[in-house]
Amino acid sequence: MNSNLPPKTNTLYGDIDQKILHKAKNIKLLVCDVDGVFSDGRIYLGNDGEELKAFHTKDGFGIKALGNSGVDVAIITGRRSAIVANRMSALNVKHIVQGQENKLPALIDLAEQLNLLPDEIAYMGDDMPDLACIQHVGLGIAVQDAHPTILAQADYQTFIRGGFGAVREVCDLIMQCQGTLDSATGASV
Repeated sequence: MNSNLPPKTNTLYGDIDQKILHKAKNIKLLVCDVDGVFSDGRIYLGNDGEELKAFHTKDGFGIKALGNSGVDVAIITGRRSAIVANRMSALNVKHIVQGQENKLPALIDLAEQLNLLPDEIAYMGDDMPDLACIQHVGLGIAVQDAHPTILAQADYQTFIRGGFGAVREVCDLIMQCQGTLDSATGASV
């Protein structure tokens, strides 16, 4: 047994290294990609150009509860979609950045607007456009089914796949570390 490995702590979703829990305790802003994180990454296109995405209600509750606990939430996505704007508005997400293929400048601008240091930010992604953001923040998060490069660079890998409650898992983790999980309030929307 390697004694250099940090001790593990049990969370709702599994055992996690203490260093991750310490990082999560300091988070004031959770920034997420959308496709592959809030959704399973698939985009359904109808014959008339209609675009459909599926969002999980567990993630909706998690985002509302995290916001109610005092942690801000933002999304930065490379695509533009009215569906995303509507969904995030329903979840009271105030910081919505769409059409941003190079996400790091948007993340840095948001941090400056909110007067936050990188260590106070968590970023959750699934693919190569998220890499620079994951490397820049205090807590870089990859969904379970993320690209292998993202998995290798992230501080934390979710136990749940993107689009199936991974965002809720991260919200619960942050709230558990900050002592607000037991009083979580929101709505499954």
